[in-house]
Amino acid sequence: MMRKILILVLFLISVSTIIYSCQSALKMEQDIYYTNGRDLYRQHCQNCHGEKGEGLGELAPPLTDTVFLKDNKNRLACFIKNGLEGPITVGGKVYDEKMPDEKDMADIDIAQLLVYITNSFGNKQGMYKPEQVATDLNNCK
Repeated sequence: MMRKILILVLFLISVSTIIYSCQSALKMEQDIYYTNGRDLYRQHCQNCHGEKGEGLGELAPPLTDTVFLKDNKNRLACFIKNGLEGPITVGGKVYDEKMPDEKDMADIDIAQLLVYITNSFGNKQGMYKPEQVATDLNNCK
């Protein structure tokens, strides 16, 4: 009797492990983008926006304001590619320092960077594909 229970428990654990380890292709792609985006963030953004997206005092806004990121999701690629000049309000605070451009950054890199930023620091916005970056960049004002 104990042997049957032990076998049943081991079987259920094995099945649970297999089910848990199976991820959708989209989730796996998002995880890859996230990891690559983290490396790009460290290289291009962390000096101003901070290791934890906390910003840099009066100079650089935090990336922890989910509302700002959601409201500007279609403009984020433009901010990265073209930089940003002029005042913006993030979390009720005005920032007016120039953000440098990343003109040489490819659409795939911008997409990966955006997946990291919009899914870190308390944000949960999902996937951002290079095709969306291209569309957003074509609509920059």
